[in-house]
Amino acid sequence: MQVRDVMTCEVVTVGPETSAKYAGEVLAEHGFTALPVVDEDARLVGIVTEADVLRDRLPRDPRLHLRRDGDQAHVLPLLVRGVMTEDVRSVESGADVSDVAKLVVDERLRSVPVVDGERLAGIVSRRDLLRALVRTDPEIRAEVNDLVERYTGELGAWDVAVTEGVVTVRRTRGESMDPPGTEERTLVALARTVGGVIAVTVLPARADVPGPPSTHG
Repeated sequence: MQVRDVMTCEVVTVGPETSAKYAGEVLAEHGFTALPVVDEDARLVGIVTEADVLRDRLPRDPRLHLRRDGDQAHVLPLLVRGVMTEDVRSVESGADVSDVAKLVVDERLRSVPVVDGERLAGIVSRRDLLRALVRTDPEIRAEVNDLVERYTGELGAWDVAVTEGVVTVRRTRGESMDPPGTEERTLVALARTVGGVIAVTVLPARADVPGPPSTHG
């Protein structure tokens, strides 16, 4: 499964010249943790987070801080370009979801911008990845069965079972004309493209499965 299959395509973005205060309002209003920053050609140029907007922007309450040592006034950046992070971790829309999930977990990211080349294509969050994982077994079974039947062209010739995201496929009619092992590898690869699949096993056809009709006279 690829990132484009689970990402959010309608992304709220800001530009480098956007007010940092406005970016903070958008983050607060929508409950986002970060906003991609794009230029006028929709190219990803940075990301602005809650922490970026919060940094040094809440003044100290003088009633709670008697010592004012080091509280020298300084001018804060007013625009997003002054607070954003330019070194952005992004992923291609064709990346493997499992690789992105590892990136998110290992680097403790809440969301990752998705690009096609340099242009922003979407954003993938922990919630998007989790949503792909928690599909119901009947949903997974229906999609795997459809993929297998469309690939082989053999309707009703397969027994597909799914338990907690673990898929088992067994031929119930006919036999493969491919070299040994080819059909099994292909079915595993097909099933792994389905969201929510944890593992795939292709079982040998039952011994009583009838083969193709004899052509001998």
